Amino acid sequence: MSDRKRSTVLALASALAGTAVLLAAPAANAAVIDVQYDCQTPIGPKSAVSPIDIKAVKEGNGYKLTMSFQKGVSSSPIELGKGAMSPSAVIQVDGVEKVSVPVSGPPNPEAIPANQPIKITDLAGTYTPKKSGKVTLTASTLTIKAMGTTTTCTPGNHPKASLELDVTGSGGGDPATTGSTGSTGDTLPQTGPEDSAIALGTLGATVLLSGAAGVLWLTRRGQRARS
Repeated sequence: MSDRKRSTVLALASALAGTAVLLAAPAANAAVIDVQYDCQTPIGPKSAVSPIDIKAVKEGNGYKLTMSFQKGVSSSPIELGKGAMSPSAVIQVDGVEKVSVPVSGPPNPEAIPANQPIKITDLAGTYTPKKSGKVTLTASTLTIKAMGTTTTCTPGNHPKASLELDVTGSGGGDPATTGSTGSTGDTLPQTGPEDSAIALGTLGATVLLSGAAGVLWLTRRGQRARS
């Protein structure tokens, strides 16, 4: 085999190997985690285990988080009609920063029979990191509101993180102070639109008063001439 052909074969093999590595590399360290929810319901304590999946999609400076329940949790002694149940939860962010991200979802699209596990719709929210580095996302408190009642479920088995991300923080600072400037020393303040409006208003009032004074003077002069 000539040197040219040998080089071509080696280059092709390297390219294929690189492609295989890229295909095998995960976008993020994710896992489906079993979460044991201990729920305080209006009819007493309930407990259920549901596999939880948390996904993150980059959107602008933040991430859209989606929390999915693969099994139902808790139950109701009576049927819950369509749209009668509203779920929400908290995703705990740990690592380079610690924050709690609220997520919520639509009401139940179908009626839920009595004494059946309540299927939670996908919950979504937005996480905007302030710092850069690695963070983990873990399922936390779940809240179910239905028929004027509130059921609160907390993870009782200290679940592991469902997702690990490498994030880039947006930085930022106090909006009240960031980018603000002031006048000190001999620096003259800038004249902005408000200053111009005040100046024009003062000028208009001066012209108006001058005109009124002129009319009054002419009126009095005319009266004197007739007398």
